[in-house]
Amino acid sequence: MTVHFHEEDLPGDVFAPGAAIAVDTETMGLITPRDRLCLVQLSDGTGDEHLVRFNPGSDYAAPVLRAVLADPARVKLYHFARFDIAALRHYLGVVAAPVYCTKTASRLVRTYTDRHGLKELVRELLGQDISKQQQSSDWGGPELSEAQRDYAASDVRFLHRLRDELDRRLAREGRTALAQACFDFLPARAELDLAGWPEVDIFAHV
Repeated sequence: MTVHFHEEDLPGDVFAPGAAIAVDTETMGLITPRDRLCLVQLSDGTGDEHLVRFNPGSDYAAPVLRAVLADPARVKLYHFARFDIAALRHYLGVVAAPVYCTKTASRLVRTYTDRHGLKELVRELLGQDISKQQQSSDWGGPELSEAQRDYAASDVRFLHRLRDELDRRLAREGRTALAQACFDFLPARAELDLAGWPEVDIFAHV
C-alpha cells in the first residue's frame, strides 16, 4: 500500500481504463462556493491511493484528473457523494458520475442504526478501525503532515470493499434498484445545493 502525492493534477495512465474509482475531497470548510477545494483523493481499490493537492490561487486546470472524473464508463465511489460531487462540479467544472454512494446505500440497508459515518461502516462491515482525528484540520496549509495524508488516503481506501458488502445487503433486502435510482439522482441533488437549495426539500408538501 502506497500513498502517492501530486500537485495540481494526476500523472497520466495512473488507473486502468474503466476501473471504478473511489473519490473524496478535502476543502477549507462545508460551504462549497466559499471554502476552496484543497485536495482530491482517489483509489482504484488495488492498494494505492493518489492525493492531488491544489494550492491557493489554483486555476484547477487538472486535465488528467478531469478526464478521470468525467469518464462516463468509470463509476465513482463516494461516501456522502452529494458534497464531493458539488465541490468537484464547482471547482473542476466536471460532473463526476456515474455515482455510487456508500452513505446512501448504508441508509437504505442499515435501518437498525442512525450511525452512517465512514468510521462506523468500516468498523462494522470490514472489522477495521480508522482514525478521524485529522478530519477538521487545516487542509489549505503550505504542507500536509503525514497524519493528514494518511487520513485523506483512508477516506478512499475502503470504499471498494464497502461497496461489495453493501451490494450484498441491498440485494438481500430487495433495494438494489432503489439504491441505483438514488445514486443516479445525486448529481442533480448536488446541482440544487450549488443553485441555492441546500436545505430545502423541493418535493415536500409545504
